[in-house]
Amino acid sequence: MPWARPIIAGNWKMNGLRADGLALADALVNGASQGSGAGTLAIFPPATLLAAIAQRLAGSQVLLGGQDCAPQAKGAFTGDLSAPMLQDAGCRLVIVGHSERRQGHGETDALVQAKAKAAHAAGLAVVLCIGETEAEWQAGQTLAVLDRQLEGSLPEGASAEWLIVAYEPVWAIGTGRTPTAADIERTHAHLRKRLGQLVPDGASLGLLYGGSVKAANAGEILAIPEVDGVLVGGACLQADEFLAIRQAGSRAAR
Repeated sequence: MPWARPIIAGNWKMNGLRADGLALADALVNGASQGSGAGTLAIFPPATLLAAIAQRLAGSQVLLGGQDCAPQAKGAFTGDLSAPMLQDAGCRLVIVGHSERRQGHGETDALVQAKAKAAHAAGLAVVLCIGETEAEWQAGQTLAVLDRQLEGSLPEGASAEWLIVAYEPVWAIGTGRTPTAADIERTHAHLRKRLGQLVPDGASLGLLYGGSVKAANAGEILAIPEVDGVLVGGACLQADEFLAIRQAGSRAAR
């Protein structure tokens, strides 16, 4: 896997005005430079802060990403942001297919695939999110749903060089609930096997877990086989908590 493990990614979602966003970015840069944490550290602020935060992250260990992108490179698409725009603002990565886009905005696998393709064409690495709803989980459909999303969302030519997959159970996001370690291990083992069938270098592709990750449970989650990192939501909005998750990942990787 080209990305140093563990991969600790923080999705700020629709949080952060300029002052507090820059303060958080500064705290993460300082903490990352002083700490002994290993691996890859990335943050995904709202689009309004990307250019300003890119300047604060310059030369640091923290990578910058966008939370979404349009499938088109440019044109008459009011309100959308293209992957080249994100790259121009200083982004190295972009999230596509997050459940809050799939569920809240009706994004299909085909649209997610088109966004991933556009991001790669612009030189961005892609964090492709998949995950089942609570009803699907309770019905025992988790693996079938994940298989369907993978098959429909993976762009042609996908490679571990630029693609990371994040498994986020929809019912665990922001709820404080998480699957058991055994459930995560079983699901990630299945995903690793399926990715090996779908992607030539799937065995080395970064595979993240997301959903109510915090410092208190990060060590246990990151120690699970086939978990290469975590995609963090609310806990990434506090520098101390996010850096503690990074430290937990470093300990689990030893």
